[in-house]
Amino acid sequence: MRALIFAAGFGERMRPLTDTTPKPLLAVGGKPLIVWHLERLAAIGVREVVINTAWLARRFPEVLGDGAAVGVHIRYSVEGETPLETGGGMLHALPLLGDAPFLAINGDIWSTHPLATLPREPQGLAHCVLVPLPAFRTPAAFEQTVTPLLAADAPAHTLAGIGVYRPELVRLHAPGRFSITPLLTAAAGVGRVSVEPHQGEWEDVGTPERLADLDRRLLQRDKT
Repeated sequence: MRALIFAAGFGERMRPLTDTTPKPLLAVGGKPLIVWHLERLAAIGVREVVINTAWLARRFPEVLGDGAAVGVHIRYSVEGETPLETGGGMLHALPLLGDAPFLAINGDIWSTHPLATLPREPQGLAHCVLVPLPAFRTPAAFEQTVTPLLAADAPAHTLAGIGVYRPELVRLHAPGRFSITPLLTAAAGVGRVSVEPHQGEWEDVGTPERLADLDRRLLQRDKT
């Protein structure tokens, strides 16, 4: 199985840190966020990884090279100056990902979800890992459609940024900038998406404060 890591965003909420460093390359626990993903992918036998880039794209090969240091082979899907969002980025990367299902991870999360348990062949177009929707957010169409797939009385859940996708999910969409969420909502509505709850620790590293807090926790864990 190949993997795609989404790493093209501007990281606007992380400024000024992301003025010179893309968010997935910011360090926590002594190494870049994205390296945590690469090491976990290598541990389950994934050897081919595609990283989509846009903002400060040159920094990724400067830091990660070809991935040999962490046991994978990295290829870069360069989108230009403007990120294509999740759907457009996935479509743009398909020539590098091939025709088989692939694992996709958001480069700006930190997670201990057991990747080895994910299906290599989703029953439908996608298999998504879900996390509880934050209390301050109102469930939208996606959350209202996929949450009952967990359980009839489950509280609202949303994407954890981890999943397995078939290329067919985006292949027929027009190239350009678009989100994958409406496509997943439509597929889930006709029974072509499966889900599972996130297991273990998960952090959306969206602000400098969250980054610093996660860094402290990981460094403290190493000491103990």
